Amino acid sequence: MSTAAPTRVSTKVPLGASLLAVSAGALWSFGAVAARSAEHADVWQYMIWRSVGIIVVIETVTKLRREPSRLPLAYTSGPRMFIATIGLLVASLGFIYAVKNTTVANASFFASVTPLATVIVARFVLRERLTRVTLVAILIALVGLVIMVGGDLGAGNMPGNSAALLSSVGFAVYAVCVRSDPKRDWAPVLPGYAFLMILLCATVGAVNGHTAFPPAGDIAFGLFHGGVLIVIGTLLFNGSATKVPAVAMSVFAQVELVLAPIWVFLKFGEKPKGTTLIGGTIIVTAVLGKAILDAREIGLPGRPAIRRKRPASQAEA
Repeated sequence: MSTAAPTRVSTKVPLGASLLAVSAGALWSFGAVAARSAEHADVWQYMIWRSVGIIVVIETVTKLRREPSRLPLAYTSGPRMFIATIGLLVASLGFIYAVKNTTVANASFFASVTPLATVIVARFVLRERLTRVTLVAILIALVGLVIMVGGDLGAGNMPGNSAALLSSVGFAVYAVCVRSDPKRDWAPVLPGYAFLMILLCATVGAVNGHTAFPPAGDIAFGLFHGGVLIVIGTLLFNGSATKVPAVAMSVFAQVELVLAPIWVFLKFGEKPKGTTLIGGTIIVTAVLGKAILDAREIGLPGRPAIRRKRPASQAEA
């Protein structure tokens, strides 16, 4: 009996694809500054105009390309597309509500459970295996976030904190849907969820007797947040799905939760504590370390092929 040489299985995750997800998180982090800058707009008003910005940009680009409108496709392209739309709706509304009603640090801490939520969803839906590198990165990132905002938990409130937690679940659902079919065009999700957001927020505002028109400056912040930060960031995130597993994508996107408090400090003077700086450094190390490790081609010994000798009678036949 002879044994063939062990095969090598490549588990390479390209660095470029990982950096797309990291870049998406970095771009999204400026959303906290935009939302905070719209001082006179409540959550519902701000989300209306952020959603308008998303629809206008997506549909304008689509029209220039002479392609069919993306908005209807969010509801006519099957249940998975619709589930992704609802997931992003929950994620967006939850996080902006948290930013508006609690500290940015608190919102970041509770939203940081996204990788854990993605692990659970991806495990059952996509049967993705949780690698040691991903598990270690998640644990290190969570430790960093605990250190970063642990001293500020008392400054928040439960509605805002709960909204951030719900946001993480919604984003996990969206990430898994995108990863389930990476070659599919998921662009319709953006105008799809934005349209539902406008309907929801306009209804809530009407019930409470609020106008949909805050000051012009606040409208501008909402349009910029949706049309630029959300659209470009989400397209980068979707681009990483072709090579990066769902759990890893959500880990890389955690850069948003590290940078958001930094931008808020630079803009509004919310000086971070020493623990915030230490925790942020730990998280950046975990995220970038995972990207570098995944980019290395790791050869895993496979099961050797076994060649058995046939009996002499069969060999002669």
